[in-house]
Amino acid sequence: MANVKAYILLITSIGKEMDVVNDVKKIDGVKDSTAVYGEYDVVVEVEAKALDELNKTINQIRRNPSIIRTVTLISM
Repeated sequence: MANVKAYILLITSIGKEMDVVNDVKKIDGVKDSTAVYGEYDVVVEVEAKALDELNKTINQIRRNPSIIRTVTLISM
């Protein structure tokens, strides 16, 4: 079975974008994290072997107190 890949769009507290980028990069399963301009502040690329593993990674990311909102896009 192929790996599950997702992109997570984050809205962070003002001025916390780079802190979130650096914190999220330390989480297992996170392939990349970058600050962006626009409606969202950070885009995170996540890869996992299965949906339950992906869910664990997403939950770990969402525990960051500087993250206000997330939108998860699972790649087809």
